[in-house]
Amino acid sequence: MTSTSAAPKPGDIQKSIAAGNFVEALQSIDRLLAIDPNHAEGLYMAAVCYRYTKQYAEAQTCLDSLKSTSHDRGRVYQEQGHLHLAKGNPQQALAAFANACQLNPVLLASWRSQHQILQAMNRPQDAQQAQAQVKRLQALPKALVAVSDLMSQGKLFKAETLCRKFLQANPAHVEAMRLLAQLAVQFGVLEDAEYLLESAAEFEPENIQVKIDFVNVLRKRQKFAQALSAAESLHQHQPGNPQLKSLYAIEKMQMGDFDGALALFAEVLKVLPGDAITLTSRGHALKTRGDQQEAIASYQAAISSNPWHGEAYYALSNLKTYRFSQAELDEMLALEQREELGPASKFHLAFALGKAFEDAKDYTRSFEYYTQGNQLKRQQSNYDADTISEDLKQQRSYFTREILESRANAGHPAPDPIFIVGLPRAGSTLLEQILSSHSQVDGTLELPNILSTAQKLRRQGRDDDGKAYPELLQDFSDEQLQALGQQYIEDTRIHRQGADFFIDKMPNNFRHIGLIKLILPNAKIIDARRHPMACCFSGFKQLFAEGQEFTYDLIDIGRYYNDYVELMAHWDAVTPNSVLRVQYENVVADLETQVTRLLDYCGLPFESACMDFHNTERAVRTASSEQVRQPIYKEGVEQWTHFQPFLGPLETTLKPSLDQYRLASAKP
Repeated sequence: MTSTSAAPKPGDIQKSIAAGNFVEALQSIDRLLAIDPNHAEGLYMAAVCYRYTKQYAEAQTCLDSLKSTSHDRGRVYQEQGHLHLAKGNPQQALAAFANACQLNPVLLASWRSQHQILQAMNRPQDAQQAQAQVKRLQALPKALVAVSDLMSQGKLFKAETLCRKFLQANPAHVEAMRLLAQLAVQFGVLEDAEYLLESAAEFEPENIQVKIDFVNVLRKRQKFAQALSAAESLHQHQPGNPQLKSLYAIEKMQMGDFDGALALFAEVLKVLPGDAITLTSRGHALKTRGDQQEAIASYQAAISSNPWHGEAYYALSNLKTYRFSQAELDEMLALEQREELGPASKFHLAFALGKAFEDAKDYTRSFEYYTQGNQLKRQQSNYDADTISEDLKQQRSYFTREILESRANAGHPAPDPIFIVGLPRAGSTLLEQILSSHSQVDGTLELPNILSTAQKLRRQGRDDDGKAYPELLQDFSDEQLQALGQQYIEDTRIHRQGADFFIDKMPNNFRHIGLIKLILPNAKIIDARRHPMACCFSGFKQLFAEGQEFTYDLIDIGRYYNDYVELMAHWDAVTPNSVLRVQYENVVADLETQVTRLLDYCGLPFESACMDFHNTERAVRTASSEQVRQPIYKEGVEQWTHFQPFLGPLETTLKPSLDQYRLASAKP
């Protein structure tokens, strides 16, 4: 075997390709791939060389290999477009270039190729839009094109460094500020993103894209009233713009004005009849309001209008109670085979097919599609299980019993918050629905405030070259901790309807219980726990709107569950009796006992409405929305066992948690 030291350098191969020496380049690539058959850059360069030497089958083989990796997928689809053009398939080339731009919007060659193909197809309006993108990219500073390119490849820290360097030299450059705001959103520092976009809008008051981004960040910060006001202002500025009308409708949805949102969607559909994106958004509004049959009709209309819109198929499957007909299943299977299907539609369709085959009790094919969908999502993710494990280890190392007891009265004394923590799909929505049925409790959302505070503290430590989070908290005065608690209470007030208590059901807050105890010592914390295998597999087969990237791989999700159990055991040890653990299986088996436990822990009198939680009318935005509108949903307890033959890696990973679960279950 050739030694690693003899491996050709990719840079030298690229020079050969640039000089047109494709045969020479292929010889070097063959040596490179002999050492590492999965060398992504080598496979990409091989595809280019095979295309130029008209070895199209070999080029396609290389591209097919690359599509299953996390390599720069935008450029892979761009090369696919070039290959289709070389083979005389302009329609397929157009789809490939469009997919390339969806993955990486700064691929100039893909926009140019789309413009040329659309012109040849006599589609002048579409060609004009592609040409506008070409001109926009040509006018953009090269440094910012590079920033966008790095972001599309998931190289966020490099992108941030380059963007900040550019802004230091060009402090009033609005597009740079917008890109840095996008990076702040990805890092979870939403406050910084809001500030950047607010500042950018002051520099360019007529920049519509900046204002759209600003509305989206306000929504992520769950400042729904401000987002609605900003969206309304945009709509009034351009009342005929369907994009801004849809944005306004979405903000009305967030404020619970479903009638207003649906009226706006109807106006959009008059201008854009059959628009699949609008019909799908309309379906989401109807689903959240509880009008399931109308939601189904809207999703089905989206599919009838555009069978390529994979999100609509997934939206139907995500109702949990919907069952696909054989004709629908056949259509999905045929669509899934089409190469032109866009990247987002591919993973949406894969999850929908997973659910369809699960409902048909074909668990082998179901698992294959769930796995496929997760692999496609994993390719877009930078999730690192080792980093998460280390972060949670730091929580255990810093937050000792002595530290928490010594600062027990430092934070804000408000008893209002009830945190429901745990893992997604562990029953937190059910517990929220039970508690929010009580007259003294407001149900809210998965609030981002604690996570955002922790992220801000983490960045503060990094920027100041001081102590890292959570160690830097030891330098905070009692007044500073109280101020953080006060800020949480004030920032979350917008979600309340006047009850004495309110629920924050962000599952990942379990990572920051130490922070919660320091800034809100009187808050209640409920740990929603579910059988390890049931919880993890339910997360694996659920396509989350955002976040929860640990769910894309069985071993990753198993490790995350173990880390969660270990950290919760630590909180039990250092702050005894502070957290109430509620086992999902126990709620299903004996609702009254668990409802009583919940109310007693929260200091609330018993109310029968908590037993009849499914009759409580409120908007539910999580994946369990349809299930919590029914009486206790027992079918989910053992669902995972149908897939047990395929879950060996998960079961092996979960052994510590499974052993602990069995011990706990054996206790009287």
